[in-house]
Amino acid sequence: MASVRSHKNIELMTYSEVIGVQGYVGNFRVKIRKKPRYVDENKCTGCGTCQDKCPSKTDSEFDLGLGQRKAIYVPFPQAVPNVPVIDRERCIYFAKGKCRACEKLCEAKAIDFEQAEKIIEVDVGSVIVATGFESFDPSVMAQFGYGRYDNVFTGLQFERMSNASGPTGGKIVLKNGSEPKSIAILHCIGSRDVNYHEYCSRVCCMYSLKFSHLLREKIPDAEIYQLYIDLRCFGKGYEEFYNRLQEEEVNFIRGRAGEVTDIAENPEEEGKLTVLVEDTLIRQKRRIPVDMVILSTALEPRADAGEVARLFSISRSKDGFFLEKHPKLDPVATTTDGVFVVGCCQGPKDIPDTVAQASAAAARVLSLISRGSVEIEAATAVVDDKLCSGCKICNSLCPYNAISFDEAKKVSVINEALCKGCGTCAAACPSGAITSRHFTTRQIMAQLEGVLV
Repeated sequence: MASVRSHKNIELMTYSEVIGVQGYVGNFRVKIRKKPRYVDENKCTGCGTCQDKCPSKTDSEFDLGLGQRKAIYVPFPQAVPNVPVIDRERCIYFAKGKCRACEKLCEAKAIDFEQAEKIIEVDVGSVIVATGFESFDPSVMAQFGYGRYDNVFTGLQFERMSNASGPTGGKIVLKNGSEPKSIAILHCIGSRDVNYHEYCSRVCCMYSLKFSHLLREKIPDAEIYQLYIDLRCFGKGYEEFYNRLQEEEVNFIRGRAGEVTDIAENPEEEGKLTVLVEDTLIRQKRRIPVDMVILSTALEPRADAGEVARLFSISRSKDGFFLEKHPKLDPVATTTDGVFVVGCCQGPKDIPDTVAQASAAAARVLSLISRGSVEIEAATAVVDDKLCSGCKICNSLCPYNAISFDEAKKVSVINEALCKGCGTCAAACPSGAITSRHFTTRQIMAQLEGVLV
């Protein structure tokens, strides 16, 4: 990210969002809202004094509630630019009209409470959508006790806990501050489940195995359990890593966990969480008492995926991810020319696949730039001005927003760069003013005669 920001041909616009897109391939006009940080990026030195002295605290989104942040904060370590932002909802000054401690103590005079949002419009030739994913919220699966029991964590929470810069300084601890002696890692929470997400999230098996390795390094004597349906170690070196963990004496139990409970049925379960599971290898139901439970949650589309899809005219698959033009022949393009999708917004994938897809999209964009011109579909619709009555029925029906209305001529006009020749407008036109090139009645009848004669 630092390299991106320092590149002379790249403008990095952080704390901003796209609010409007018009045009077509080679001629997009994108409207961007740049939110106010209330901190001058050019003046701020990143000293951190404002964060240290701010009296307001709240749960940290980056640490997923395991730690706290101030009302003025840097969103995450190594953020680019390394400039804080003020949370209006938590800031005492915006709530009560007093405080301004950060402004008084900032030696660089970088705090600016009068800063306002800016609307910026840019002309671009192509768009790459890489909006990522969200982690499944396991609280809806009440049987696993997430949000009810103190020591049930998601995979991302454990990731932050085990990180040296995390809220616990890299120490694996329970809510009471003690070190766990036994840990259960539950696979496929929200994935491969007809009630939530039927698809496999692809990365869960391997990051679950990585957690076992981290636990073995940090707590050598811990009893570690992996509860899985089946392990999908499909990548380069992945199967070898799985075999390595078997040698590290990690307990693998083939079976989906049914419930996590704190109700003890024998002395060894007192004060612990008990995982109920049917071990399919030994064909027995088991009760496994542990100190900590880690839920390997599914990857799912972002909550605003529908809004983004409408903004960029992208289709979505039934699982909610953005739909590519073709899963094998064109996995990064979309049905809207010039708009590409990469990473987990298109579907669950790991880092190597994401990097490969991003490189492919960048290459496609560079090819458009170097070519200088764009080939458009030959089979597009055309409007006969003499027959068009100006009813505008086709305008509202076009799925690609390719039809506009010419107020001067009082007729509809088709943008051939956007039209995909689907035929919806031609079929709906009451006056027969729209025809689809290469799909006229004469052409279809000629094809039939050629087949039958």
